[in-house]
Amino acid sequence: MIKMSMMVAALTLAASAAIAQTPAAPSVVRGTVTAMDAGSITVKGEKGGIQKVGLTPNWSVAVMKPVAIDAIKPGSFIGTAEMPGKNGTGKSLEVHVFPPGVKMGEGHYGWDLKKGSMMTNGTVGTVVAGKKGSRQLEVSYSYGKRMINVPANVPIVQIAGGTRAMVKPGIPVFMVVQKTAAGQLMAGSISVGENGAKPAM
Repeated sequence: MIKMSMMVAALTLAASAAIAQTPAAPSVVRGTVTAMDAGSITVKGEKGGIQKVGLTPNWSVAVMKPVAIDAIKPGSFIGTAEMPGKNGTGKSLEVHVFPPGVKMGEGHYGWDLKKGSMMTNGTVGTVVAGKKGSRQLEVSYSYGKRMINVPANVPIVQIAGGTRAMVKPGIPVFMVVQKTAAGQLMAGSISVGENGAKPAM
């Protein structure tokens, strides 16, 4: 319980940038760890380039564990990177299901997983089964509501607490970062995939 509480607190801190910058896209760092020390992590980006990110003293680790599409239920709080359709309905590129009681990054704002993509974080209302195992979701947030189609083949993960030992050179990571007044990037949480997989976000 203590470990989960620490993870939730760290995730909430990491997500504050997304909340503060809505509707603009939050700053994120993705890539593979090349080095670490007591207070920072160095990451090689997916398109090249090296970024060094400072870590807060209480930084924590979140693990993205693959789950079945049935894990998305009415009342679940989810985040989904999605491509807006011409009819106003989004199409998920991935879905991450937050732990019970955790709600953060709520809203609909720009994202960078794919050109033109958006991030929608909110509470699931109705869930309608579609063709070939897909789902159509009604997702509500504080200032709106969206209909989102989730294809059966997109990554769906449950966020769980992890350990710092999971973060090491060679492991793909994802971080929401904030820039200090001095221009340094800082993160309070590092997300990894289960068994070293690439995080879905």
